[in-house]
Amino acid sequence: MTEPLGFSVRIFVPSGEPEGLRVVEKSNWTGQGFVFPRSLFSTIRDKEVLNHTGVYVLWEPGELGQLPLAYVGEADVLSRRLEHHAKNKDFWTHVIAFLSKDHSLNKAHAKYLEARLVDLADQAKRCELTNGNVPRTPSLSPADRVDAELYLADMLLCLPVVGVNFFDKPRREAGTSRDFSLNAKGILARGYEAASGFVVRADSQAVKEQVASISSSISDLRNILCRKKILEDAGANYRVVQDYPFSSPSKAASVLLGAPMNGLTAWKDADGRTLKEIRDVEVGSAGESVAE
Repeated sequence: MTEPLGFSVRIFVPSGEPEGLRVVEKSNWTGQGFVFPRSLFSTIRDKEVLNHTGVYVLWEPGELGQLPLAYVGEADVLSRRLEHHAKNKDFWTHVIAFLSKDHSLNKAHAKYLEARLVDLADQAKRCELTNGNVPRTPSLSPADRVDAELYLADMLLCLPVVGVNFFDKPRREAGTSRDFSLNAKGILARGYEAASGFVVRADSQAVKEQVASISSSISDLRNILCRKKILEDAGANYRVVQDYPFSSPSKAASVLLGAPMNGLTAWKDADGRTLKEIRDVEVGSAGESVAE
Protein backbone atom coordinates (compact mmCIF):
# COMPACT_ATOMS: atom_id res chain seq x y z
CA MET A 1 0.00 0.00 0.00
CA THR A 2 1.37 3.39 -1.00
CA GLU A 3 1.96 5.69 1.94
CA PRO A 4 -0.19 8.86 1.71
CA LEU A 5 1.65 12.07 0.96
CA GLY A 6 1.55 15.00 3.35
CA PHE A 7 -0.31 18.15 2.37
CA SER A 8 -0.99 21.62 3.71
CA VAL A 9 -4.39 23.11 4.49
CA ARG A 10 -4.83 26.77 5.33
CA ILE A 11 -7.83 27.79 7.41
CA PHE A 12 -8.49 31.52 7.51
CA VAL A 13 -10.89 32.91 10.14
CA PRO A 14 -11.87 36.42 8.92
CA SER A 15 -13.80 37.39 12.06
CA GLY A 16 -11.24 36.11 14.55
CA GLU A 17 -13.94 33.85 16.04
CA PRO A 18 -12.86 30.17 15.74
CA GLU A 19 -16.48 28.99 15.50
CA GLY A 20 -17.37 31.59 12.89
CA LEU A 21 -16.75 31.61 9.15
CA ARG A 22 -13.69 29.58 8.15
CA VAL A 23 -12.17 29.70 4.68
CA VAL A 24 -10.44 26.44 3.75
CA GLU A 25 -7.76 26.21 1.08
CA LYS A 26 -5.39 23.37 0.23
CA SER A 27 -1.96 23.71 -1.30
CA ASN A 28 -1.87 23.35 -5.11
CA TRP A 29 -5.67 23.35 -5.40
CA THR A 30 -7.98 25.79 -7.14
CA GLY A 31 -10.86 24.82 -4.85
CA GLN A 32 -12.00 26.78 -1.83
CA GLY A 33 -14.30 25.83 1.03
CA PHE A 34 -16.44 28.02 3.29
CA VAL A 35 -17.54 26.55 6.62
CA PHE A 36 -19.91 28.32 8.96
CA PRO A 37 -22.75 27.68 11.42
CA ARG A 38 -26.31 28.22 10.28
CA SER A 39 -26.72 31.09 12.73
CA LEU A 40 -24.26 33.17 10.69
CA PHE A 41 -25.78 32.55 7.27
CA SER A 42 -27.72 35.81 7.24
CA THR A 43 -24.52 37.78 7.71
CA ILE A 44 -22.61 36.22 4.81
CA ARG A 45 -25.17 35.02 2.25
CA ASP A 46 -24.90 38.16 0.13
CA LYS A 47 -21.13 38.02 -0.12
CA GLU A 48 -20.06 37.77 -3.74
CA VAL A 49 -17.88 34.77 -3.04
CA LEU A 50 -20.94 32.51 -2.63
CA ASN A 51 -22.60 33.74 -5.82
CA HIS A 52 -20.93 31.00 -7.84
CA THR A 53 -21.42 27.38 -8.87
CA GLY A 54 -20.47 24.78 -6.32
CA VAL A 55 -21.32 21.82 -4.14
CA TYR A 56 -22.25 21.87 -0.46
CA VAL A 57 -22.94 19.73 2.60
CA LEU A 58 -25.45 20.60 5.30
CA TRP A 59 -25.07 18.69 8.53
CA GLU A 60 -25.98 18.39 12.18
CA PRO A 61 -23.58 16.55 14.52
CA GLY A 62 -25.06 13.36 15.89
CA GLU A 63 -26.33 13.24 19.45
CA LEU A 64 -25.12 10.49 21.77
CA GLY A 65 -25.86 7.16 20.10
CA GLN A 66 -26.90 8.80 16.84
CA LEU A 67 -25.17 9.36 13.52
CA PRO A 68 -24.84 12.87 12.05
CA LEU A 69 -27.63 14.06 9.77
CA ALA A 70 -26.40 15.27 6.39
CA TYR A 71 -27.64 16.62 3.07
CA VAL A 72 -25.52 16.97 -0.08
CA GLY A 73 -26.43 19.40 -2.84
CA GLU A 74 -25.17 21.52 -5.71
CA ALA A 75 -26.16 24.89 -7.14
CA ASP A 76 -25.48 27.37 -9.91
CA VAL A 77 -25.54 30.10 -7.28
CA LEU A 78 -24.66 28.75 -3.86
CA SER A 79 -26.00 31.71 -1.88
CA ARG A 80 -29.50 31.34 -3.35
CA ARG A 81 -29.69 27.61 -2.74
CA LEU A 82 -28.43 27.94 0.81
CA GLU A 83 -30.96 30.69 1.49
CA HIS A 84 -33.68 28.31 0.30
CA HIS A 85 -32.44 25.64 2.70
CA ALA A 86 -32.26 28.14 5.55
CA LYS A 87 -35.98 28.73 5.07
CA ASN A 88 -37.09 25.17 4.31
CA LYS A 89 -34.78 22.65 6.00
CA ASP A 90 -34.84 22.62 9.79
CA PHE A 91 -32.30 19.96 10.77
CA TRP A 92 -28.93 21.43 9.82
CA THR A 93 -26.66 23.45 12.08
CA HIS A 94 -23.55 23.79 9.86
CA VAL A 95 -22.67 24.03 6.19
CA ILE A 96 -19.55 23.73 4.09
CA ALA A 97 -19.71 25.01 0.52
CA PHE A 98 -17.04 24.36 -2.11
CA LEU A 99 -16.38 26.33 -5.28
CA SER A 100 -13.45 27.09 -7.52
CA LYS A 101 -11.32 30.21 -7.10
CA ASP A 102 -10.81 30.44 -10.86
CA HIS A 103 -14.52 29.71 -11.52
CA SER A 104 -13.65 26.61 -13.58
CA LEU A 105 -16.20 24.51 -11.70
CA ASN A 106 -19.31 24.33 -13.89
CA LYS A 107 -22.82 22.94 -13.42
CA ALA A 108 -21.92 19.51 -14.79
CA HIS A 109 -18.91 19.28 -12.46
CA ALA A 110 -21.07 20.25 -9.49
CA LYS A 111 -23.71 17.64 -10.32
CA TYR A 112 -21.00 15.02 -10.68
CA LEU A 113 -19.49 15.94 -7.30
CA GLU A 114 -22.92 15.85 -5.66
CA ALA A 115 -23.60 12.35 -6.99
CA ARG A 116 -20.18 11.08 -5.95
CA LEU A 117 -20.49 12.48 -2.42
CA VAL A 118 -23.91 10.90 -1.96
CA ASP A 119 -22.53 7.57 -3.16
CA LEU A 120 -19.50 7.80 -0.85
CA ALA A 121 -21.70 8.64 2.14
CA ASP A 122 -23.97 5.71 1.31
CA GLN A 123 -20.99 3.35 1.17
CA ALA A 124 -19.35 4.63 4.37
CA LYS A 125 -22.65 4.54 6.32
CA ARG A 126 -21.36 7.02 8.90
CA CYS A 127 -24.24 9.50 8.62
CA GLU A 128 -27.96 9.63 8.01
CA LEU A 129 -28.42 11.12 4.54
CA THR A 130 -31.56 13.22 4.24
CA ASN A 131 -31.46 13.50 0.44
CA GLY A 132 -34.88 12.45 -0.77
CA ASN A 133 -33.64 11.38 -4.20
CA VAL A 134 -30.36 9.81 -5.23
CA PRO A 135 -28.77 12.20 -7.75
CA ARG A 136 -27.78 10.71 -11.09
CA THR A 137 -24.16 10.96 -12.15
CA PRO A 138 -24.05 13.17 -15.26
CA SER A 139 -22.20 12.10 -18.38
CA LEU A 140 -18.90 13.98 -18.60
CA SER A 141 -16.16 13.94 -21.20
CA PRO A 142 -13.08 11.95 -20.11
CA ALA A 143 -11.19 15.20 -19.45
CA ASP A 144 -13.99 16.73 -17.38
CA ARG A 145 -14.42 13.50 -15.43
CA VAL A 146 -10.73 13.50 -14.51
CA ASP A 147 -10.94 17.17 -13.50
CA ALA A 148 -13.94 16.45 -11.28
CA GLU A 149 -12.28 13.41 -9.65
CA LEU A 150 -9.12 15.42 -8.94
CA TYR A 151 -11.24 18.16 -7.37
CA LEU A 152 -13.11 15.55 -5.33
CA ALA A 153 -9.89 13.98 -4.07
CA ASP A 154 -8.69 17.33 -2.68
CA MET A 155 -12.11 18.10 -1.24
CA LEU A 156 -12.14 14.75 0.60
CA LEU A 157 -8.80 15.64 2.18
CA CYS A 158 -10.15 18.98 3.42
CA LEU A 159 -13.48 17.76 4.82
CA PRO A 160 -12.11 15.76 7.81
CA VAL A 161 -9.90 18.72 8.75
CA VAL A 162 -13.09 20.65 9.61
CA GLY A 163 -14.79 17.68 11.26
CA VAL A 164 -16.77 16.27 8.32
CA ASN A 165 -15.59 12.65 8.18
CA PHE A 166 -18.67 10.75 7.11
CA PHE A 167 -17.65 10.30 3.46
CA ASP A 168 -14.64 8.11 4.24
CA LYS A 169 -14.33 4.43 4.92
CA PRO A 170 -11.50 3.73 7.38
CA ARG A 171 -8.09 3.22 5.81
CA ARG A 172 -5.37 1.46 7.70
CA GLU A 173 -2.46 3.85 8.15
CA ALA A 174 1.04 2.79 7.17
CA GLY A 175 2.91 1.40 10.15
CA THR A 176 -0.24 0.23 11.94
CA SER A 177 0.36 -3.46 12.50
CA ARG A 178 -1.14 -4.32 15.89
CA ASP A 179 -4.47 -6.15 15.77
CA PHE A 180 -6.71 -6.62 18.78
CA SER A 181 -9.34 -9.27 19.36
CA LEU A 182 -12.49 -9.49 21.44
CA ASN A 183 -13.42 -13.03 22.44
CA ALA A 184 -16.44 -13.22 24.74
CA LYS A 185 -20.08 -14.32 24.86
CA GLY A 186 -19.43 -16.78 22.04
CA ILE A 187 -18.31 -14.16 19.52
CA LEU A 188 -14.96 -13.24 18.02
CA ALA A 189 -14.17 -9.75 16.75
CA ARG A 190 -11.01 -8.07 15.54
CA GLY A 191 -10.05 -4.42 15.34
CA TYR A 192 -7.29 -1.86 15.40
CA GLU A 193 -6.67 1.71 16.44
CA ALA A 194 -6.66 4.38 13.73
CA ALA A 195 -6.87 8.13 13.39
CA SER A 196 -10.61 7.76 12.73
CA GLY A 197 -11.16 5.90 16.01
CA PHE A 198 -11.23 2.22 16.88
CA VAL A 199 -11.96 0.27 13.70
CA VAL A 200 -13.78 -3.06 13.92
CA ARG A 201 -12.82 -5.31 11.04
CA ALA A 202 -15.22 -6.82 8.54
CA ASP A 203 -16.41 -10.36 9.42
CA SER A 204 -16.21 -9.65 13.14
CA GLN A 205 -19.14 -11.01 15.13
CA ALA A 206 -21.63 -9.31 17.46
CA VAL A 207 -24.20 -10.75 19.84
CA LYS A 208 -27.88 -10.43 19.08
CA GLU A 209 -29.15 -10.20 22.63
CA GLN A 210 -28.36 -7.15 24.73
CA VAL A 211 -28.49 -6.83 28.51
CA ALA A 212 -31.15 -4.77 30.27
CA SER A 213 -28.52 -2.43 31.72
CA ILE A 214 -27.24 -1.33 28.31
CA SER A 215 -27.34 2.44 27.80
CA SER A 216 -29.94 3.85 25.44
CA SER A 217 -27.20 5.40 23.30
CA ILE A 218 -25.50 2.04 22.67
CA SER A 219 -28.83 0.33 22.08
CA ASP A 220 -29.83 3.05 19.60
CA LEU A 221 -26.49 2.73 17.79
CA ARG A 222 -26.91 -1.04 17.51
CA ASN A 223 -30.34 -0.51 15.97
CA ILE A 224 -28.94 2.02 13.51
CA LEU A 225 -26.12 -0.29 12.46
CA CYS A 226 -28.61 -3.11 11.92
CA ARG A 227 -30.82 -0.84 9.83
CA LYS A 228 -27.85 0.31 7.77
CA LYS A 229 -26.79 -3.32 7.34
CA ILE A 230 -23.43 -2.82 9.00
CA LEU A 231 -24.58 -5.56 11.38
CA GLU A 232 -25.98 -8.41 9.29
CA ASP A 233 -28.02 -11.32 10.57
CA ALA A 234 -25.75 -14.38 10.49
CA GLY A 235 -27.88 -16.87 12.36
CA ALA A 236 -26.82 -17.13 15.99
CA ASN A 237 -24.96 -13.79 15.83
CA TYR A 238 -24.57 -10.65 13.78
CA ARG A 239 -21.72 -10.22 11.29
CA VAL A 240 -19.95 -6.91 10.71
CA VAL A 241 -20.19 -6.39 6.94
CA GLN A 242 -17.36 -3.86 6.45
CA ASP A 243 -14.56 -2.23 8.42
CA TYR A 244 -16.33 0.29 10.63
CA PRO A 245 -14.92 2.99 12.96
CA PHE A 246 -16.21 3.72 16.45
CA SER A 247 -15.27 6.76 18.51
CA SER A 248 -13.63 4.61 21.20
CA PRO A 249 -12.64 1.00 21.98
CA SER A 250 -15.31 0.94 24.71
CA LYS A 251 -18.09 1.94 22.33
CA ALA A 252 -16.96 -0.72 19.85
CA ALA A 253 -16.88 -3.43 22.52
CA SER A 254 -20.23 -2.36 24.01
CA VAL A 255 -21.96 -2.46 20.62
CA LEU A 256 -20.53 -5.87 19.76
CA LEU A 257 -21.31 -7.44 23.15
CA GLY A 258 -24.61 -5.67 23.78
CA ALA A 259 -23.48 -4.64 27.24
CA PRO A 260 -21.51 -1.88 28.99
CA MET A 261 -17.82 -2.68 28.45
CA ASN A 262 -14.44 -1.15 29.18
CA GLY A 263 -12.77 -1.46 25.80
CA LEU A 264 -9.32 -0.83 27.24
CA THR A 265 -9.47 -4.17 29.05
CA ALA A 266 -11.77 -6.05 26.66
CA TRP A 267 -9.57 -5.75 23.55
CA LYS A 268 -6.37 -7.86 23.65
CA ASP A 269 -3.47 -8.43 21.29
CA ALA A 270 -2.12 -11.81 20.14
CA ASP A 271 -0.04 -12.09 23.33
CA GLY A 272 -3.04 -11.55 25.60
CA ARG A 273 -2.07 -8.00 26.58
CA THR A 274 -4.95 -5.59 26.99
CA LEU A 275 -5.10 -2.33 25.12
CA LYS A 276 -4.66 -0.54 28.45
CA GLU A 277 -1.48 -2.47 29.26
CA ILE A 278 -0.02 -1.67 25.86
CA ARG A 279 -0.89 2.01 26.16
CA ASP A 280 0.65 2.18 29.63
CA VAL A 281 3.89 0.66 28.35
CA GLU A 282 3.99 3.00 25.34
CA VAL A 283 3.35 6.08 27.48
CA GLY A 284 6.03 4.96 29.92
CA SER A 285 8.55 4.42 27.12
CA ALA A 286 7.78 7.83 25.67
CA GLY A 287 8.28 9.43 29.06
CA GLU A 288 11.64 7.73 29.47
CA SER A 289 12.76 8.97 26.06
CA VAL A 290 11.84 12.56 26.95
CA ALA A 291 13.69 12.29 30.26
CA GLU A 292 16.83 11.14 28.48
